[in-house]
Amino acid sequence: MCCLYGIFTCLYYLSGCFSVDGMTQSYELEFGLNEWLVEEQHERFLHDPGSVDQAWRDLFTSSAPVTERERHDSGTVSDHAVKAVRVAALIHAYRVRGHLMADTDPLTAERSGSHPELDIMAFGLGDEDLERTFVVDGFAGQVAMSLRDVLRVLRESYCGTVGTQYMHIQSAEERRWVQRRIESPRPGADRAEQLQILYRLGAAEALETFLHTKYVGQKRYSLEGGESAIVLLDALLHRSIKTGVREAVIGMAHRGRLNVLANIVGKSYAEMFHEFEDAVDIRSVQGSGDVKYHLGAEGTYRALNGGTIAVSVVANPSHLEIVGPVAQGVVRAKQEMAADGAGTFPVLPIVVHGDAAFAGQGVVGETLNMSQLPGYRTGGTVHIVINNQLGFTTSPTYGRTSGYATDAARTIEAPIFHVNGDDPEAVVRIARLAFDYRQAFHKDVVIDLICYRRHGHSEVDDPSITQPAMYDRIVARPSVRKLYAEALIRRGDISERQVEGALRDYRERLERAFVETQALSAPGRSPARVAPGDAEDTAVAPGDAEDTAVAPGDVEDTAPPQAPTAITEATARQVIAAQTTPPQDFTVHPRVLPQLRRRAATLDAGTIDWATAETLAIGSLLLDGVPVRLSGQDSRRGTFGQRHVVLTDRHTGVEYTPLNSLGAPAADFAPYDSMLSELAALAFEYGYSLTRPDALVLWEAQFGDFANGAQTVVDEYIASSEQKWGQRSGVTLLLPHGLEGQGPDHSSGRIERFLQLCAQGNMSVAMPSLPGNYFHLLRQQALGARERRRPLVVFTPKSMLRLKAATSTLTELTTGGFRAVLPDETADAARTRRVLVCSGKVFYDLDAHRRNSNLPDTAIVRVERLYPFPERELGAELARFPADAEVRWVQEEPENQGAWSFVGPRVRRSANRPIGCVSRPPAPAPAVGSARRHAAEQKDLVASAFR
Repeated sequence: MCCLYGIFTCLYYLSGCFSVDGMTQSYELEFGLNEWLVEEQHERFLHDPGSVDQAWRDLFTSSAPVTERERHDSGTVSDHAVKAVRVAALIHAYRVRGHLMADTDPLTAERSGSHPELDIMAFGLGDEDLERTFVVDGFAGQVAMSLRDVLRVLRESYCGTVGTQYMHIQSAEERRWVQRRIESPRPGADRAEQLQILYRLGAAEALETFLHTKYVGQKRYSLEGGESAIVLLDALLHRSIKTGVREAVIGMAHRGRLNVLANIVGKSYAEMFHEFEDAVDIRSVQGSGDVKYHLGAEGTYRALNGGTIAVSVVANPSHLEIVGPVAQGVVRAKQEMAADGAGTFPVLPIVVHGDAAFAGQGVVGETLNMSQLPGYRTGGTVHIVINNQLGFTTSPTYGRTSGYATDAARTIEAPIFHVNGDDPEAVVRIARLAFDYRQAFHKDVVIDLICYRRHGHSEVDDPSITQPAMYDRIVARPSVRKLYAEALIRRGDISERQVEGALRDYRERLERAFVETQALSAPGRSPARVAPGDAEDTAVAPGDAEDTAVAPGDVEDTAPPQAPTAITEATARQVIAAQTTPPQDFTVHPRVLPQLRRRAATLDAGTIDWATAETLAIGSLLLDGVPVRLSGQDSRRGTFGQRHVVLTDRHTGVEYTPLNSLGAPAADFAPYDSMLSELAALAFEYGYSLTRPDALVLWEAQFGDFANGAQTVVDEYIASSEQKWGQRSGVTLLLPHGLEGQGPDHSSGRIERFLQLCAQGNMSVAMPSLPGNYFHLLRQQALGARERRRPLVVFTPKSMLRLKAATSTLTELTTGGFRAVLPDETADAARTRRVLVCSGKVFYDLDAHRRNSNLPDTAIVRVERLYPFPERELGAELARFPADAEVRWVQEEPENQGAWSFVGPRVRRSANRPIGCVSRPPAPAPAVGSARRHAAEQKDLVASAFR
């Protein structure tokens, strides 16, 4: 019995590695290390095999049937049965650990060929067992095999130039799918495939060599050493065409980007060389543009067999992996527009990573995590890691703790294929396998293309300074094209003359394009003078913000033309009826039901609050045919329990989205609670908005402060992508903002940071104080001319959500539009001696103090849009007051934060007089941590505005 128990102890971790029908059906071992259980089951089996489950019967009879003598023996099983179980354990071990023996590194001259955990002696097997036949129950499609053949198949399957990690996948179906594909016999590449591989390698190498020769010292982030990436993408897209995928979207960092643009997307060589010549007429440039290796492109991939597929590369900055979630958002939007029906994923997302970045940047984990979430699913992404085994100069020893650069993908149970970049036929095979897995399960899959970087990080540094031994090996190593061509010549599959002729023809094409480019380039062109009014910063000097000069009429002053945003009373009642009337069999939570009833009453009461105004804006847009997408942390309910655009049945948990019950022909409303992420989540929404200019795309931070975590997206995409890449986005950020005693991290959306990024009309920044104005602002963002649409940042309220003074009437929604400046309609202009200018909720504190203190000589004017700053509107309002009236800007935030540094000179110009600032003193933190101290500060701030 001890011998039998030892076998099961050895096999404890073998869950799922056997099959009961020899090929297709598997079961999970449901026993553990309880000796008494093993003994009990074996005793029952000896007396009556039918009394135990099939799993136990298969194990106890894993070789030839147990003899009658053995059946009545004292609890032992045959030696052959014991060793059959050990063979099964060996197979399982190779599936789990075989990748550790794989020949995946092209820079390693010799591999050990053994691993202590995979030695047959570790399983109680020896050389004498090699010719013995064992029941393998479906392994490699066989019922029984000799141990020698088992080892041969295992080594070919798991220890060749591909190392496979997939046993971390919990789904038995997915594991079996990979096993069948990995362990099945595979034919070699036919002649047509070999020629295609050689052609793609030649094109990739020739372009890099040509650029290295013609443009010495220019950065290009060469693909040399990883040319098989072009072969890989070629195979993926070729497979996509065959299966009817309509389009592929590629997000990638710098390395190999130019090669992909030329050899995959189809960007012309002449256009690329033109960029290297830097021969662009800057007088005709719209925006600043960007360096070559940040640019995106759209084109058509043309397979050698004549098939085509639309393909694009998403533009991205040097923040490497941030393009991943942007690409996912682009794909999600494209899929929604192109889908034939539910569950189809006709657009293929491909994200190309660097090994150091994949392991080192947290946005990778965030993006992987969103891959199967309802609001972010794209049907599976093929991730390609161009693994140079090196960062800029940092070795893996210093760059990651994990064994592989790709270990982050294990968190989502993605299969990972490590493939030697110098075996292009294996690269093609794995590309097809990865694509087929994506199509079968609609999940992410990772290809770790292990290669090397022939030059320094950017071709201008000497990598041998920090990695001398590695670069000695690289210098001595022929290119993958040369190695593959030599292999084909040795096998007699192709002649040396054919190889050299193909390469020569390709180089001649490049040379012709180069000569044509130089002929078209105008030498000696001097930079043109920038025309007046191109930028607001032409006369900015260091010093006090109040002294900063900005010429009137700059681009920033031109706000988009107003679209009609008022709605009819009938539309308002239709939306509110849908929001507040759930199905008869639906039980609304007792805490939510009163809110819905109050919301229904607000139209007649004239007390429309913030959440109701937002609901009316969204619902009316849906009736206008504008799709709306809302995402964020807890955004469906609302961080402050104010929104409730999705209701949950109190008893069944069934969800109901009232605004999707408006009836035809209303557009779709897609509200999602996001994962606890700002960086990847906002990047996704930005990408989505690029592709859906017809939709209102809203992203809400749980608190405005949390947008800090997405600052890269704001800086690199939202604020500057139109100028750099010509990308127009209408993404709208909702950032709850206001100092209300909740501490430094729940107070400020950092208005100053967004305003610092504002220039040349690149986005809008608003802090409305009335629900009705917020209503018109959202509708204006959605209905304004698409060619003028820009990102919108809205600093939304917290306490003001339920402030009785901060309500609107239905008339405010059925007439007029968004107002950038709200005048003081109660002030007596002639008696006014002081004008306070402010934004947001501080108005209500100021207004309450004025009324309570009976100070009729003070007017309070609200600036509802901070950028583009409404100088003319504000100037017209301030002109109503006496010329000697004092003008002050009032803000809750510390003086070095908030809007003051930006609006100060603009308010001064509008007022045509000096202005002062009332604020908290400069501080490094946005707010204090004590509610009592905050209240005292706020009281003093408000009082000082009137002194």
